[in-house]
Amino acid sequence: MDIKSPTAVKALLVSACLIIVLAGIKSASAIVVPFLLSVFIAMSCNPIITWASKYRVPRWLSVILVILMIVIFGFMMAGLVGNSMAEFRQNLPTYKQQLSSELVWITDKLEQLFNLELNTEMLVSYLDPGVAMNLATNLLTSLGGVLTNFLLILLTVVFMLFEAESVPKKIHIALDDPLMKIQKIDKFLLSVKNYLVIKTLVSIATGAIIGVWLYILGVDHFMLWAVLAFLFNYIPNIGSIIAAVPAVLLAFVQLGPAIAGLAALGYVVSNTVMGNVVEPKFLGRGLGLSTLVVFLSLIFWGWLLGTVGMLLSVPLTMIVKIALESNPDTEWIAMLLDSEDMPEPVVEEKSV
Repeated sequence: MDIKSPTAVKALLVSACLIIVLAGIKSASAIVVPFLLSVFIAMSCNPIITWASKYRVPRWLSVILVILMIVIFGFMMAGLVGNSMAEFRQNLPTYKQQLSSELVWITDKLEQLFNLELNTEMLVSYLDPGVAMNLATNLLTSLGGVLTNFLLILLTVVFMLFEAESVPKKIHIALDDPLMKIQKIDKFLLSVKNYLVIKTLVSIATGAIIGVWLYILGVDHFMLWAVLAFLFNYIPNIGSIIAAVPAVLLAFVQLGPAIAGLAALGYVVSNTVMGNVVEPKFLGRGLGLSTLVVFLSLIFWGWLLGTVGMLLSVPLTMIVKIALESNPDTEWIAMLLDSEDMPEPVVEEKSV
């Protein structure tokens, strides 16, 4: 392709602008991350306010109630992480002793059945039960670091919720040719809102199922694992595996391989049903992302925005995909991100 052609010049300009924008976002991540978190929370909570308005509940009252729910949830999460860490430190010697017993039994069975000799002490050093808690608490602690700007995030959410009704109207008025673009903007905003709301509700249901299942099995800190399952459910396929690792490992250390297997089975069943049955029923197949795109988006947004970027990687990628689908010039890029199998192109044979 000739670099002097209009298409090449346009591609180079777009690439240069994109690099500059990403560099700016990376440098201003301390401001961008709380803002994105505020937008995410506001878009997820706005349908509650819209629903309350149908029953003639004043908007200011519904906003106050939603903010109280957010504050209560934030304090509950902070207390949950703190209590879980304290209890885990107290029980750590017991966990190590139980892990040694389980590994001795496993190494004996492997030696009897397959004539494999393994060093139990080395396995204990590799499978440190502290890894199970550190994997979860490091994530939640990093998230808590962002929440040090909790008051700023809360105030931003309040203003966004009050302004939510007028935002689409302002966008329409700001356009030079609203008659040509109103439908595209409405479709884009509606698609983003529906995705965030449905994904949040499915994530809450997934976390609740996991929490109840682990409580029935008697796994310690089941509420912490439920919160972790809720957060990581925003990352399809990969997120459920990451969330299951610490809980299953702790179940193995605390209660043995049988209960650990049941805990893993609970994760597999809940994520299979929610991810492959419930979610596609409400979201539709058109909003899917390929597994490769999910993995790459996790790396990219995590590099760009840190821990919050990892948690919001799929919602952010979905917003980009919906925006690309709204423009005929960029619709082909959205197809590359899609998980659906595209039909084979039809090649017409020329008659000789």
